[in-house]
Amino acid sequence: MDHRPLSAIVLAAGEGTRMNSATAKPLHRLCGRAMVLYVLDALAELTVDRVVVVVGPGATELTKTIQSEASRALHLEFVEQPEPRGTGDAVAIALTGLFGSYGPADFDEGDVIVLPGDIPLLQRRTLVALVEGHRDSGGAATLLTARLAEPTDCSRVVRDKDGRVARIVEEPEATDDERQIDEVATTAYCFRQGVLAPALRRLWPDNSLGEYYLTDTVAVLHDAGYAVNTVVAPDPVEALEVNDRAQLADAEAHLRQRINRYWMRQGVTMWDPAATYLDATVRLEADVTLLPGVILEGRTTVARGAVLGPSVHLVDCEVAAAAQLSHTVASHIQIGERCSVGPFAVLEKGARLARGERHGPFFGPGIGQSS
Repeated sequence: MDHRPLSAIVLAAGEGTRMNSATAKPLHRLCGRAMVLYVLDALAELTVDRVVVVVGPGATELTKTIQSEASRALHLEFVEQPEPRGTGDAVAIALTGLFGSYGPADFDEGDVIVLPGDIPLLQRRTLVALVEGHRDSGGAATLLTARLAEPTDCSRVVRDKDGRVARIVEEPEATDDERQIDEVATTAYCFRQGVLAPALRRLWPDNSLGEYYLTDTVAVLHDAGYAVNTVVAPDPVEALEVNDRAQLADAEAHLRQRINRYWMRQGVTMWDPAATYLDATVRLEADVTLLPGVILEGRTTVARGAVLGPSVHLVDCEVAAAAQLSHTVASHIQIGERCSVGPFAVLEKGARLARGERHGPFFGPGIGQSS
């Protein structure tokens, strides 16, 4: 990508009422990490000058989580949306934070990616394609879209008679013909910064909630004579939004599959990947074998040649080379080389097993029975 200024806005102020939870929606966890962190991970792999995160009132926990766990490569700034007045209002507030970071000329010539904090499956390659497609087209805005065989409940991309993107229509407002469109709008955009602010000022809250919707900028730009282009996501699942617990489970299933495939390609054997649950923060070495029912959480590490399972649940543990664990539950322990643990073992938090030790009902009383 060329070195025109590139910024990003992440919308994380939504209340997430459909989650029916006291936890802010961006903080709901997938494979051990807050949902919003996956969006920031994808941005961290681009050359982004600044990232503005829009949060709601009282978002102390969200802000602290992002500050402590997001990539240090990101230059983060937080702005508060005092009232839930929609995505258009949130982006307008974020732009005030960006404007002071550039001179007027740089701001007008720069580009800005706008992403919600609830699309954790979005990948770097797709963001790169979005930005490159936007810059190659020379348009005012570029929308990430997806092609779906069954686009029920999705927003449709409506084009004019010349094939240009004219507007985005929600399914309840769509005509019968518009419901037949298989190109659906995601919530990921790339805008020319210089045209975004004027477009936002022309939005009108034509809805019962009095909210300003970012999607309406598409029609505003089209009607003003600007080109709005699209980039189709290579995998529609990347555009999966998480708005309730069912969608959270769907997203975690896709993410877990992605994580498991990564480790198998690194030399880890999984007897049944569908019955193997690994947090994104777990680290494994080659020639580790995981039997069905293995759950590894937190900062757990497993060294070369270890065999875990069946039914092993570890949280923040260190497992040394060639150790064997079966039917074991443990948290914050260290297991030395060639240790044998289980079956049916529960280790006390903070325990340390030296090289070759055995622990379990078939190895005598307690820890410390050497092999």
